[in-house]
Amino acid sequence: MKIRAAVTNEIDSPYVIEELTLNEIRDDEILVKMVASGICHSDEVARKGGYPVYPVVLGHEGSGIVEKVGAAVRGFEPGDHVVLSYHYCGHCSNCLSGVPASCEDWMTVNLRGTREDGSLYFQREDGSPIYNFVSQSSFSTHTIVTERNLTKVDKSVDLRLVGPLGCGFLTGSGTVLNGLKPGPGSTIAIFGTGAVGLAAMMAAKISGCSQIIGVDIHDSRLDTAKQLGATHTINSKDSDVLAEIKKLTNNKGVNFSIDTTGVPAVARTSIDILAVGGVAAPIASSRGGVEINFNADLNMLNRSIKGVLMGNSIPQLSIPQLIQFFEAGQFSFDQLVKFYKFDEINEASADSASGKTIKPVLIIDEDYAPAK
Repeated sequence: MKIRAAVTNEIDSPYVIEELTLNEIRDDEILVKMVASGICHSDEVARKGGYPVYPVVLGHEGSGIVEKVGAAVRGFEPGDHVVLSYHYCGHCSNCLSGVPASCEDWMTVNLRGTREDGSLYFQREDGSPIYNFVSQSSFSTHTIVTERNLTKVDKSVDLRLVGPLGCGFLTGSGTVLNGLKPGPGSTIAIFGTGAVGLAAMMAAKISGCSQIIGVDIHDSRLDTAKQLGATHTINSKDSDVLAEIKKLTNNKGVNFSIDTTGVPAVARTSIDILAVGGVAAPIASSRGGVEINFNADLNMLNRSIKGVLMGNSIPQLSIPQLIQFFEAGQFSFDQLVKFYKFDEINEASADSASGKTIKPVLIIDEDYAPAK
């Protein structure tokens, strides 16, 4: 079938809306008509060169409506409303243990750009290849996924809002709820108050943290952080973060920290401000490293650094939970969203990269209206 998609043709090139051919679904696949897609920092990383194959249709925070299912599909049917998230193999020891974010084949199944047998989902009319992203490619009017990519949501849920629950908001909240698991009364510092950081702050409030310290260089974002759960904020451009956090915590430091910036110096600070026994989660994409003295920084203070991918979440469990938190007024991610038309994808991407918009969402199907 003919579809429209935003194609990244080469490293650091703008998105180009093109007409492509979407190949037929197979027995274990599902055709989804896209309603909307968030733009994530990882899309920008991929567009700038962090992906192995081009041209590619990026996007991995999609939401839409099931249009067709393969003969072997049992969990979904046409008309189902769904949120798209990452893929996982389902049969490795980690998947079978209920930790699909630690799938042994995660990198392969999400980043190879094709089906397992090398066949394409997308191609141009002349047959030239267009590659897939995170087994989803949500910057398109239709896409092909599997059951493991999908989470079914109630038809009363506004599909224009919930796509980012498949990655950015899932990652931030899950890092707290599933990765760090702070107990009531814990203290936490979150570096970067974009979509991921603010989701983490809301989750920290849900978890009962007594001090939730937001760190950023933009006062406007720190103001938003205060509205969404931060008990204290620090502008690191104007203040000594280590000194300020020591002051706030009676010279102890915080029990937990999360770095969402990927800036090596910031990641280093997120370790330095830990209390004895503290845990740091550096979850941002970063090309720079941080020098660690295992004895002085970790062992002698019983500290640890924890890697967390996709919030260590099971999307089919975590996404409905986040929607419940949202409906209860505890996870107000809608305050971070700004809508753009599909054709405005380059403007939306630029606004995301500059920080002008915290979470841009592309409206791909402008005829969609949520159920009343």
